[in-house]
Amino acid sequence: MNDSTINLRPSAKMTAGPAGMFPATRWSVVMRARASGDPQAADALAELCKTYWKPVYAFLRRQGNAPHDAEDLTQGFFAMLLERESFSNVEESKGRLRTFLLVAVKRFAANEHERATALKRGGGTTHVALNADEAEQTCVVDPATEVTPELLFERQWALTLLDTVLKKLRLEYESAGRVRVFDALKDRLSADGDAGTLAQTAATLGMNEGAVKVAVFRMRQRYRRILHEEISLTVDSPREVNEEIVHLFKVFGMSTS
Repeated sequence: MNDSTINLRPSAKMTAGPAGMFPATRWSVVMRARASGDPQAADALAELCKTYWKPVYAFLRRQGNAPHDAEDLTQGFFAMLLERESFSNVEESKGRLRTFLLVAVKRFAANEHERATALKRGGGTTHVALNADEAEQTCVVDPATEVTPELLFERQWALTLLDTVLKKLRLEYESAGRVRVFDALKDRLSADGDAGTLAQTAATLGMNEGAVKVAVFRMRQRYRRILHEEISLTVDSPREVNEEIVHLFKVFGMSTS
């Protein structure tokens, strides 16, 4: 990997900065406020759940549930999570949304299948908007493999995170009237490509090759920053952001085939 290729591994530059710069809606705030019954914290948690429901669905599917049942169970899980005081037993040292959801769904799947279905079908409320067809494309693996539900949860978490970051980055470019630049350069976030491809991209955008390289560098910088910000919403402290990035790489190094 050369200097111009995106590097998501932690570095001295990837810090959260002053305490006031760490997002106020981070998971630790949601966790502590929710335990005291703060309705705004419940809303913030609901927003996080809308983003990170796919790992829960993937876990339940890998346990052997059919798509419809996994969808019902996922809705039931979030109904329970959002309607109960589910945070009183969460230890501060383990205050990561990823860890909390995995532990919670494992307990839920083991003990509350019937109650989950009753909550989903009897409550009449959709707690998290699900697109099971979309999730099926990324979360289902060959039943003959030895992939555990836990590993599939972790991998889907990582995929959801990176997809969220890419969508936010694209939205920024679109808002700035530069979506054409984004679409042309997005494949260079993780690799430089050859000289011929660079020349072709430059010609397509009406830029010289040097300007394209600068644009790619800036896109990668912004991508790293959005990744940092997105992870910060799901962990307890700035220190844990880099730890989550290390974990992300570890997950991608594990085979799910």
